Amino acid sequence: MRRAFPVQIALATAVASLALSGAARAQHPVAPPAPAGRTVDLQGDPRAFMNNPQIHAFYDLSVATLGRGAPPVDVKAYEAKSFALFRALGAAMGASPEAMQDHLKLIPRQVIQIVKEDPKVLDSFDAFTDALVGPK
Repeated sequence: MRRAFPVQIALATAVASLALSGAARAQHPVAPPAPAGRTVDLQGDPRAFMNNPQIHAFYDLSVATLGRGAPPVDVKAYEAKSFALFRALGAAMGASPEAMQDHLKLIPRQVIQIVKEDPKVLDSFDAFTDALVGPK
């Protein structure tokens, strides 16, 4: 079983906070009730959040920066590029770009640690998002 990282909590919180904003509610329907005997995530499907172009760009950046054959990581440069994507994500989702960057500021270093422990998380976008928010 893969260890849970704070990145999962931060991304889930970001999804929840955006879901509470009026713009996000207009874009994302409320999750349907769970079938009898099953549970449902009240925050909705984090995959909708993860399928943003900025998250795909963050994956591409992570592969280029941390993947096999990449030069030694320049943590500050990786953070700066990540933060630019996080600000763009905030703007795209109708949230404050600065607040989104602040909310996700620990993610780049956490991804570095995740990749050190399991480089295969960079093998595909699905593996990457599973590492960030948990398996489907």
